[in-house]
Amino acid sequence: MAMQPPSLTTKQMADVDRLMTEQYGILLIQMMENAGRALAIQAQRMLTGDLTGQKVVILCGAGNNGGGGMVAARHLHNWGARVWALLVKERNSLRKVPSHQWDILRKMGVPGTKQASNPPEQPDLIIDAIIGYGLQGNPVGAAVEWINWGNNRECTILALDTPSGLDTTSGIPGTPCIRATATLTLALPKTGLRSPQAKPFVGDLYLADIGVPADLYRRIGLQVGAIFAKDTIIRLA
Repeated sequence: MAMQPPSLTTKQMADVDRLMTEQYGILLIQMMENAGRALAIQAQRMLTGDLTGQKVVILCGAGNNGGGGMVAARHLHNWGARVWALLVKERNSLRKVPSHQWDILRKMGVPGTKQASNPPEQPDLIIDAIIGYGLQGNPVGAAVEWINWGNNRECTILALDTPSGLDTTSGIPGTPCIRATATLTLALPKTGLRSPQAKPFVGDLYLADIGVPADLYRRIGLQVGAIFAKDTIIRLA
């Protein structure tokens, strides 16, 4: 049965991220590892389990959302998928922790990380890790090109946290906005993901555990039970 945990505004999610580090000492790289591994597991489930030879294109932004995509790329590569990790922005625009993740992929020789590598025209799965919950306004720059590229493929799209281009508080899609088959959001769902206008872009909505303490939620006035007691990824209604 699909679950109904409480939702967060974009500001509340930013507070959760901040408190994780400042009050509990749970570092960004730890959260990113949890998010990326969950993303890889969800991708594996959507590709019916056997990843051997499956073509997966991962579109990575320069921020933390992109870093989560890079972690997923590492796992999927190790699990036998044919992975293309594509950086939407210039290498020197990467933040510190995503830069670390990108360097790991380069050392592993994942296609797209050492030199330009054209992705397959018809992958089995596209992972959207371009833009996270911090977007304000419409996507700009190269993100526009890659969002349109993804939407023009006839394949399954899995978005990390939110479809790139969607306002996570209001649920209003920007121009352009990824039309995901499924979205794996993190910690708690954002309010906009459940709005009627977001549904055609969000697709099926899943929630992944990234290790947020229940005590942290109480600090911001939320009561969240053991929602991941049976699985670290759950389907939401």
